[in-house]
Amino acid sequence: MKLDILVFGAHPDDAELGAGATIAKEVANGKKVGIVDLTRGELGTRGSAEIRDKEAAAAADILGVVVRENLEFADGFFTNDKKHQLEVIKMIRKYKPETVLCNAIEDRHIDHAKGSKLVSDACFLSGLIKIDTKIDGEENWQEAWRPKLVHHYIQWKNLEPDFVVDVSEFIDVKVKAIMAYSSQFYDPKSKEPETPISSKNFIDSVVYRSRDLGRMIGIAYGEGFTTERFVAVKSLDSLI
Repeated sequence: MKLDILVFGAHPDDAELGAGATIAKEVANGKKVGIVDLTRGELGTRGSAEIRDKEAAAAADILGVVVRENLEFADGFFTNDKKHQLEVIKMIRKYKPETVLCNAIEDRHIDHAKGSKLVSDACFLSGLIKIDTKIDGEENWQEAWRPKLVHHYIQWKNLEPDFVVDVSEFIDVKVKAIMAYSSQFYDPKSKEPETPISSKNFIDSVVYRSRDLGRMIGIAYGEGFTTERFVAVKSLDSLI
């Protein structure tokens, strides 16, 4: 299956928090979008890996993505080395996306920046024909493939975006997908320990950021991204 967009997240819920509305918008526009989670989020204070698996599947259905996979790297301890790069390369070559979205280049959680650099490096390496990869159980070697674009969504830290996507019609879908992770986020009935992301203020802040980014470009809600290359436009009137 060839995808238009492949979204990577260090943990289940990263893609939803950073790019959920953009994902929903691209799906509504007819794009084939998939998500690959690097870990199962097993070190999370609340819930369990098994619960997160079910929540991730529910969130994927809400967003309308056509596939979601988990590489089961070690939460908190995966590294940007050959072993992990090859596994990410296999996903890139399997789905041949034109665009890759991945974690924030700098953030509070150490896995986010690590995941960002790991995926970025793998996107480059995936285009080298002398790197051989094969999916387990398949006979043929994979063809080299390098995505045209690699963008990074914004997470905990308020990084300055290089561009903002108008997601005004999809903010509610984003919030619904986030709240599919009921073990992780605000639930006044939960007996689990409090965490930096379990408060109502955190969920509100996700919406506040989208509203503020939207304000900056003259629309209701936006999602910001940083990019690894200059943003190219065909003409001045292609900007909103």
